[in-house]
Amino acid sequence: MKITKAVIPAAGFGTRFLPQTKAMPKEMLPIVDKPVIQYVVEDAISGGIEDIIIVTNSIKRSIEDHFDYPSEDLKKNLLDGGKEQILANIEKIGDMANFVYVRQKGPYGNATPIKCSRHLIQNDPFLVLWGDEFVLSTPSRSQQMMAAFDKYQTTILCGIITNKPEDTKKYGYVQGKNLGNGVWKVDRLIEKPGPENAPSNLAIISGYILTPDIFPLLDQQKPGTGGEYYLPEAIDILAQNSNVYAIELEYEKYFDTGNKLEYMKTVVEMAIRNEEIGDAFKEYLKSVI
Repeated sequence: MKITKAVIPAAGFGTRFLPQTKAMPKEMLPIVDKPVIQYVVEDAISGGIEDIIIVTNSIKRSIEDHFDYPSEDLKKNLLDGGKEQILANIEKIGDMANFVYVRQKGPYGNATPIKCSRHLIQNDPFLVLWGDEFVLSTPSRSQQMMAAFDKYQTTILCGIITNKPEDTKKYGYVQGKNLGNGVWKVDRLIEKPGPENAPSNLAIISGYILTPDIFPLLDQQKPGTGGEYYLPEAIDILAQNSNVYAIELEYEKYFDTGNKLEYMKTVVEMAIRNEEIGDAFKEYLKSVI
């Protein structure tokens, strides 16, 4: 089975960034000159994804506009200014994939956007990436996950090894057997277990390959902590009855831009790496620290 569809949930309110996110999606916050979600889309496409399903809400129209072709006014402005290369670069954005947008409907929780995409997924396996996290790695995160799916043809979770106690309050953790070579057979997926109850040091970050087997479980799911519907809790039930594997992601850097501090770290890190401004920005940082 070839995976060609990806779901990117992007319907959250971004309350940790208010008032900035009152009218601007957190997924559109700039990382130097590209919004966060573009890094996520590029990751998915690197793995062979052709159809990008973005689950949004009523204040996320700018995401749709970003992945559309530039307006005629903008094209004229760039051409009149002799900025043909910039125009070519932004025109490529609309050609990266087939973009489909779905409004999120239903109760709060990260399982809901997956259910909202069901009519587009149908009977196909699909990739899930969150809209505010991305990874720098070679091969890319999506390529590594696709390679694991090609081998096992079942649900694949993407994880990182971490011994930080605070991470046990943010991620789901794998309970299972380490098969070696960065692959685990998952028996349970424990959501936010806390430092005393973490079953391993493999935390599942933003990356899943799911099969349609997940949908009946989502249909039967009961609300979890705080009344939310958690995707990892449905995957936990799936792992107890079906084959589920997790991979230890080989990566250079993982960026979670979901809070202000981590977002600012991401901006600084990517600005330093930027070919156009990196050296000058490093000199500036030295002058203010």
